[in-house]
Amino acid sequence: MNLLISQSSGEAIYSQIVRQIRQAILSGQLEPGTSLPSIRQLAKELQISVITTKRAYNELEQEGLIDSIVGKGSFVSGGSQEFMREQQLRILEEKLKDILRECRSLSVGTEELIEMITLLEKEGEQV
Repeated sequence: MNLLISQSSGEAIYSQIVRQIRQAILSGQLEPGTSLPSIRQLAKELQISVITTKRAYNELEQEGLIDSIVGKGSFVSGGSQEFMREQQLRILEEKLKDILRECRSLSVGTEELIEMITLLEKEGEQV
């Protein structure tokens, strides 16, 4: 697993880890049952605190994306496709909230936003 951590991004390091692992799981890049690096191993590879990696793994476990087994390690959860879809929809909802906030700040109404989306879809834009 290749994680990229930016010390200057403004996003907490544990959040960067969570976001990247979550994305890899939800995109299918990491399949159910795949073993993740140990907390200590990941901390060493990224040259960060063990506490930071533990916090990231705990959050992923709370989201139901990974399972940690004492003495064996952490693995991608074997969650159902329905659960994975729910997780993806939750992330999409957060992105939509960001878009709506931006629309409000630019005084872009719902109809105008829908027109923009429809136009982009017709043009076949890859986002």
